[in-house]
Amino acid sequence: MKRDDVHALITSFPEVEEGMSYGKPAYKAFGKFFTRIRKTDDSVVIGCVPIDEREMLCELDPDTFHFTAHYKDYPFVLARMASVEPDQLRSFLTRQWRKNAPKTWLKKHDAAG
Repeated sequence: MKRDDVHALITSFPEVEEGMSYGKPAYKAFGKFFTRIRKTDDSVVIGCVPIDEREMLCELDPDTFHFTAHYKDYPFVLARMASVEPDQLRSFLTRQWRKNAPKTWLKKHDAAG
């Protein structure tokens, strides 16, 4: 995926806006950190990925998934934009989006289909 494709995917989620997180450009959903694109390695920061799942992803597909020392103790994985599959990225981002969404908002969203 190219940066514009990733941006379009990220902003396709309801209530997502561009903002800042720890002094870096990021995307927020419902005012909370959603994701960001790392310029240093052209990767997307993906949350809500348990450490054991992250380890498996990095072992099975190291060309796509990795993490840095900064994320080693947190449930995050980095996905290289050049090799991550759009459907896979959408699935991972959906986890974080749903975590950020208020329960009442989710209930309405899910009921609408």
